[in-house]
Amino acid sequence: MDVGLTMVPIPKRAAQNARMVEDLGFASLILPDSQNLAPEVWGQLTLAAQATSRIRLGPGVTNSVTRDPAVTASAALALQVESGGRAVLGIGRGDSSVQRIGKTLDPLASFERYLTTVQAYLRGEAVDRDGFASRLEWLPEVRAPKVPVEVAATGRRVIELAARLADRICFAVGADPEHLGAALEHARAAARSAGRDPGALRYGAFVNCVVSDDVGKARDAVRGAVATFARFSSMRGSDPERLPPPLRRAVLYIRDHYDMRDHTRTGVAHTAGIDDDFVDWFAIAGPSDVAIRRLRQLAAVGLDFVHVIPGSTGMPREIGMASVAQLARDVVPALAG
Repeated sequence: MDVGLTMVPIPKRAAQNARMVEDLGFASLILPDSQNLAPEVWGQLTLAAQATSRIRLGPGVTNSVTRDPAVTASAALALQVESGGRAVLGIGRGDSSVQRIGKTLDPLASFERYLTTVQAYLRGEAVDRDGFASRLEWLPEVRAPKVPVEVAATGRRVIELAARLADRICFAVGADPEHLGAALEHARAAARSAGRDPGALRYGAFVNCVVSDDVGKARDAVRGAVATFARFSSMRGSDPERLPPPLRRAVLYIRDHYDMRDHTRTGVAHTAGIDDDFVDWFAIAGPSDVAIRRLRQLAAVGLDFVHVIPGSTGMPREIGMASVAQLARDVVPALAG
């Protein structure tokens, strides 16, 4: 199973950080697309591509609200060319990126149309845009494999949509093997129902993980990001009664208490309801051997890759740096292959 890293880009350090991630042995680097909270993602990814030669690169994730599908497809193709075929187009329905400009989550039908259009552009097909046959006219000039589209999925309907239209599915449901395994089986069943070979897709997960011998510090460091990712199970249209009891309790709390002004931050008011038991169920926090065991369980249910979220905004920098170092030294080699 491939282990990749998620990092918030820092201006003038995109190339340096990407080289570090590659040198440490991670399989991929993804950068969030949240224009009010982080630098513009496609420029940072291009700088990362020019500084590396092996790791996969992409947004984690862009969305179907803030950019026209032609713009997204063209940006992804440009990254594919610049990286020599290492791009992945991670995409979702929008979160902080849309909230910070006064918009809301993309409805499922609109998201489906967007995905269909992006895939057509990336295949070099013409797309009907109000009577105009629109295509990426520069695509035939480059020799690059099609960019794989990776949908970030939490709810059952988005999982089903991803199984029909995406090349890769990245689950945002936590790191409990039973709950994640159920999401994976639902995706495979949906692919079969759509006439697709489930084995033709790649499956992964976002995993909140801080590695430290001090379990208490690891839990505190990851707690803010745990609240953020658990919140995806609380969004409109989701039914808490269908969730496992630990996640159901957290979702009901998050619906009443989550404050987007403190999005991804740890040690803030809304993290008071994210207790240690839930952190241990939803995330990975502890020594290297715990991380290896938990990630091997995820590989055993059938995941091809994980995108590690290495902590929360506001955690002590030294804990984050030490965690990434331990992941690279102990965990990544143990999961290779």
